[in-house]
Amino acid sequence: MTASQYKVYKGIRKESLRDNMTDIEIALTNIGEIAARDIASNEHPQGLSENISVAKRGGKVANDARLSYEQETKMSAISKENILNYKYMNPNNQIENE
Repeated sequence: MTASQYKVYKGIRKESLRDNMTDIEIALTNIGEIAARDIASNEHPQGLSENISVAKRGGKVANDARLSYEQETKMSAISKENILNYKYMNPNNQIENE
């Protein structure tokens, strides 16, 4: 999922996506970011297309970790659960829970 798709999935609006992730979601995000950083430091990509390729490879590392986690725990790593509980005002100035 893209970040915007993930925000819709979790039902959050303008809040930080990372602030609303579970521990495993944050860990998997960190794995992907660190893998992409380390690949980039080894290969020194030049230009947008090479950097996109490195980012996708980092994401694949995180996805492989997610699949392994789900296989071993028999639980989904992706959750609709929000760590923070926000209340929104609708157009009629009534509080909504999401």
